[in-house]
Amino acid sequence: MKTNTFINLLDIKTEIQQLETAELKAVVEEFPYFQAARVLYLKGLKNQNSFKYNNELKVTAAYTTDRTVLFNYITSFKTDIKNDENIHQQISERLSSEKPIAISSTTTTEITPKIEETVNVEENLEIGKPLSFSSAENHSFNQWLQLSTKEPIARKEEKTIKKVVGKEDLIDKFIQNNPKIIPLEKGKEFAVPVSKNRQDAALMTETLAKVYLEQKKYENAMQAYRILSLKYPEKSGFFADQIKRIQILQKNKS
Repeated sequence: MKTNTFINLLDIKTEIQQLETAELKAVVEEFPYFQAARVLYLKGLKNQNSFKYNNELKVTAAYTTDRTVLFNYITSFKTDIKNDENIHQQISERLSSEKPIAISSTTTTEITPKIEETVNVEENLEIGKPLSFSSAENHSFNQWLQLSTKEPIARKEEKTIKKVVGKEDLIDKFIQNNPKIIPLEKGKEFAVPVSKNRQDAALMTETLAKVYLEQKKYENAMQAYRILSLKYPEKSGFFADQIKRIQILQKNKS
């Protein structure tokens, strides 16, 4: 990539299209710690509505020293996608217009409806499409960047032993103290703390629900849409449809 082109992209004098995105990818591969190139490449993927954007966002975050700056940058993205320049859409339209090749196989006939149903559900749920975070969705952004970690087997066994010993100590101490159960005041028998529920509802957004979907946390995604349904009753029908689609997806994936 020419220096003048890169400077123009930084100054937003040139729109990041497919060609510029490809050139930025080459720069990033050669200089992985070049943060300015990484964020521009990220914006290029967003402009192209690329399925690579979500994963690249995590990679960019790993190379970024201050993720707050990255969050502020991605929330400033504007939609620059043009339908006539969307290559993926053109390919899909072309394939749909062509006649499918008939394959005489009983197994294929049985599996195809399930695959088609899964594909349709994923399209309706917009799985794989770039996540769009607003400036108020810092919690959702942090949830997306979380990586699952696995504990070594040896450590897990050691923790299990410690937990068992700890439980025995607690039981012995409980018996020695001879505790008494104090009855609750009348009218408070069924009191339920609501602070956590209120916090969950305040932080819950449609983007967070999509984050759970991308992470394949289907139960969390359905719970998110249930909370959103209560939070926004006018969209309860849409959220109910989303829950049904997730249930279908969960069933087909199992």
